Amino acid sequence: MCAVAAHVVDPGLALRAALNEDYYGVVAYGVPVKNYIDQSQEFALCAVALAHPTVTLLRAKRVLPAASLVAVSLSFVANMTFVIVSRTALVTMPVMLAAFALLHLKWRSVVIILCVTTVFAGCAWAISPQLRWKAQTVLMDYQLYEKQNAPTSVGLRLEFWKKSLRFFFEAPILGHGTGSIRGLFEEAAADQSGAAAQVIGNPHNQTLNVAIQWGTIGIVVLYAMWLRHLLLFRGEGLTTWIGLTVVMQNVFTSVFNSHIFDFHEGWMYVLGVGVAGGLLRKQRRCSLSVESAGERKARAD
Repeated sequence: MCAVAAHVVDPGLALRAALNEDYYGVVAYGVPVKNYIDQSQEFALCAVALAHPTVTLLRAKRVLPAASLVAVSLSFVANMTFVIVSRTALVTMPVMLAAFALLHLKWRSVVIILCVTTVFAGCAWAISPQLRWKAQTVLMDYQLYEKQNAPTSVGLRLEFWKKSLRFFFEAPILGHGTGSIRGLFEEAAADQSGAAAQVIGNPHNQTLNVAIQWGTIGIVVLYAMWLRHLLLFRGEGLTTWIGLTVVMQNVFTSVFNSHIFDFHEGWMYVLGVGVAGGLLRKQRRCSLSVESAGERKARAD
């Protein structure tokens, strides 16, 4: 967070400053490395994951450690509110928080937190130009795309998705093959202009990315993987919640991006699911061993 604060003051300190500028030429302040989209995914994941240990400490009446975690979590949220945030994180973070509330809190607590969150969101909207700008650019992007065929963020996604659906219906079962996306977009961009002329190897949607290359079979495999990982992280405990948060974030953000195939978010998923899943399996094996030892002792007695 200290590095982020330094780059808020001087964005030029960023190691990859060229990646931190949007369609309107606005520089993303407070991004030391990579870009604001990757940073927002990390901050959102950390802020939501801290909800579980915070609630656990409060239930144990350990107020000071809980307050420390709240401060850390709010620092991530404050950065996304007042410095820079990706629109994907804005959409997915409330969904993950709602999932936590439904899984781990009583209805009375859910209502209280909902009211507090609503008030906080209203205040943040009122005093944060960053949030208002992000919301305004969605409509601006769409209008520029519709009226001028401009290659804006929203316009490009709509264009990529329309073409991707067409590519999928051309080969719905087996797809066009691995690595076929860029070639298909190059053919579709011939004699086009503006957003329609853009060529890309990533349609910014995980399902469509898989569907174009491997058809319905690929989609089934993708969703089977997500479902298997969601089922792996059932139950209580911090490890379970962290793993579940990683999977949920990847599923929801993959509506707007191909995050399993993106380097940064892909490794977030691999490491998050791998480490949390390994720890969880070890914990469950230890529990089974203890239970088995208890049963053998009971039989011996």
